Amino acid sequence: MQTLVPETDVVKRIVAERRGRPGPLLEILHAIQGELGYIPGGAVPVVAQGLNLSRAEVHGVVTFYHYFRRSRPGTHTVQICRAESCQSMGAEALAEHARARLGIDFHETTANGRFSLEPIYCLGNCACSPAVMIDGQLHGRVTPERFDALIAAGEKAK
Repeated sequence: MQTLVPETDVVKRIVAERRGRPGPLLEILHAIQGELGYIPGGAVPVVAQGLNLSRAEVHGVVTFYHYFRRSRPGTHTVQICRAESCQSMGAEALAEHARARLGIDFHETTANGRFSLEPIYCLGNCACSPAVMIDGQLHGRVTPERFDALIAAGEKAK
């Protein structure tokens, strides 16, 4: 049986492993999110103490970068491209549809914990705009109808 390690222990281990590297704050935050799926609020004081920074400095970095999540992600992560090419091909209307379909805004997770909706600034699929990535799977030329089909598939999947 696998033992669950408390989040604070994970954060302390990551800080201890990386604090000696040059400019380690971003690397540490990426590692925490990579392992836990988000940056828990309790990580901020642990990182700050470990790096001899103020809590405000660490919190400022976490909140400045859209990449860092401050809440546990859903089972499925839905990213909608917000770059210029996708915008010109209907991504804003698709984003509105996605928010209505899921009942959440960007940086939020559905009440059932199934889907998190995130903006992303270029998926490199400009020729097939608008683009969406779901759980690392890239989809191009996504219409509202196709979006609904992709979400329905995710609702059925475990």
